[in-house]
Amino acid sequence: MDIVPESDVESVEAVDGAHLKLLAGGSEMNVQHFRIDPGASVPEHSHPHEQTGYILEGALTFFVDGETRVVEAGDSYVLPGGEAHGAENRGDVAAVGLDIFSPPRDDPDWMD
Repeated sequence: MDIVPESDVESVEAVDGAHLKLLAGGSEMNVQHFRIDPGASVPEHSHPHEQTGYILEGALTFFVDGETRVVEAGDSYVLPGGEAHGAENRGDVAAVGLDIFSPPRDDPDWMD
C-alpha cells in the first residue's frame, strides 16, 4: 500500500489562482487535490480521462456543453472523458476538493 500525505506534495499553480497537487495513483486511477481561489477560473479544456470529483469547501461554477452548473461543498460530480469543461470560483472563499481520474492522469500539461 502506498500512502501519499497531501502535505508532502508541492502545489503547482496551473493557472492564476488554481493550485493543484497530484496525490496517490495506481494503474487504473489517480487522485488530485485542488484549491481554486475566489475569482480564479480554470479555462475550458478536455482530456481523455473520466473525472469524478468532490467539493470539500466552498463552491465551483462549472461550464459544460453550454450549461452552467454550481457544485457546492458536499457535492460530487462526474465528467466523461473527452467532454470540454471549465470552472470558476465565484464565491468569497477558496474552493477545495479532490478529483479522481481514470485512467490515471500522470502527466497533465499543467505540470510542465
